[in-house]
Amino acid sequence: MSSDAYVVVSGLSFSWPDDTPVFDGLSVSFPGGRTGLVAPNGAGKSTLLKLVAGALTPAEGSVTIDGVLGYLPQDLPLTAGLTVAEVLGVAAVLRAIKAVESGDVDEEHFTTIGNDWDLEERTRAQLDRLGLADLELDRRLGTLSGGQVVSLGLAAQLLKQPDVLLLDEPTNNLDLDARHRLYDVLDDWRGCLLVVSHDRALLDRVDRVAELDGGEIRFYGGNFSAYEEAVAAEREVAEKNIRSAEQEVKREKREMQQARERAARRASNAQRNLSNAGLPKIFAGNMKRNAEVSAAKADGTHAARLSAAKTRLDQAERSLKEEQRISVELPQTAVPAGRTLFTGSGVRVRDLFDGADLVIRGPERIALAAPNGGGKSTLLRVVEGSLTPDSGEVKRADGRIAYLSQRLDLLDDGRTVAENLASSAPAMPPAERMNLLARFLFRGPRAHLPVGVLSGGERLRATLACILFAEPAPQLLLLDEPTNNLDLVSSGQLESALNAYQGAFVVVSHDERFLNEVRIDRWLRLEDGKLLEAARG
Repeated sequence: MSSDAYVVVSGLSFSWPDDTPVFDGLSVSFPGGRTGLVAPNGAGKSTLLKLVAGALTPAEGSVTIDGVLGYLPQDLPLTAGLTVAEVLGVAAVLRAIKAVESGDVDEEHFTTIGNDWDLEERTRAQLDRLGLADLELDRRLGTLSGGQVVSLGLAAQLLKQPDVLLLDEPTNNLDLDARHRLYDVLDDWRGCLLVVSHDRALLDRVDRVAELDGGEIRFYGGNFSAYEEAVAAEREVAEKNIRSAEQEVKREKREMQQARERAARRASNAQRNLSNAGLPKIFAGNMKRNAEVSAAKADGTHAARLSAAKTRLDQAERSLKEEQRISVELPQTAVPAGRTLFTGSGVRVRDLFDGADLVIRGPERIALAAPNGGGKSTLLRVVEGSLTPDSGEVKRADGRIAYLSQRLDLLDDGRTVAENLASSAPAMPPAERMNLLARFLFRGPRAHLPVGVLSGGERLRATLACILFAEPAPQLLLLDEPTNNLDLVSSGQLESALNAYQGAFVVVSHDERFLNEVRIDRWLRLEDGKLLEAARG
């Protein structure tokens, strides 16, 4: 792999079929090393990767790639009937090797094999590196978990030995162990890596961050934590510049008003003096006109200075990135300390867990971990009450339990955000509902958008507003992979809302930084059909 591998984008323009522009003449170069591409959902991150990979064709411009390209899209275009070997792209070579080993010396087999006689060993090594050592090469894709499919897709790209590797949300659907194996692979990467991710632990392993904003890209040296510090410092400077510009505008306004008042007083005094002096009218008229011209020039000078000050204020305000944070208080969700909200004894569901015991008390913050397919979502549904266990005893306290599934499907897509909130909180006055939605960043017409047209982050905020302010307020909240497919801003907004929540919650997540931010105080792990207390996830 070449350490000099890079991607050059020149004059790239692309619009959606409805003519909505995404990029207009974008030019940027991605050097060797690891680059994290960040931006809010909908800004064009995945679109840029598709354009670089050739999956989309730009209206104008070009993309130059130095070396072999590997590309792992967010949604893998794979069919359930494919075998592992077919997904990895090694099936034909392995068949040819097997044929030769069985005595078939057809020249076509040797042509197919080329120099890849060790392909099976290299394939096995790559699968082992990604935690797929037990995967048979003839196994069908439809029998694999979502996390296994993602890891398999990455293995297929790595087997190409690419110089340039594009990854779009590679840790989606990966459990914690699989994520750490991916981190290890990328830590050893020596080519050009461009990764789109909302996984902050992954982004803290990059060499630089590329921020996509308004169709342009700006680079920040260092990892994501360094990027956050740089953005915070920029914000502080911008806020200081705004305060200074505001004071300048006030000063210029005051000085212009004072200058006008002085000119008016001088004009009045001059008129009185001219009348008292008995000068000829023509002479008095000339003096009056000269005074008016002088006053107009002074006024024009002050007006120009005021206009310049307003321009500097406008520039300072534009340089300040909008900080979109949810700010709410949720005292109605408070649960007395130690109150038992759920008890499960000897719970068994199929072969997922057998004899699991679980007690949830207020206001605990519980993280639930397990390998992919280990039964985490199933256990949440048992706690919620939408799934009856095969055996065991379950008790729930009075009070509402709210379940936020991965699909975010609680709201009515055909109704607006405001209408969904009105349905959840009918007793809340309309004005209070609109104020609440504004705190969840649905301001003005945004509150009247149908839920079906919202982005993932917007849909999350709308769902949170309806869940947290429903009547009655939930005392137990169940969250299943809530940060999947959320951008970094939306993940921060979820953290803000959960830190305002005063009830108990159980969250399934593989996002370590997210779990740290929401102050988890109890860790559980499903392992070999048993529910175990853990010191930490």
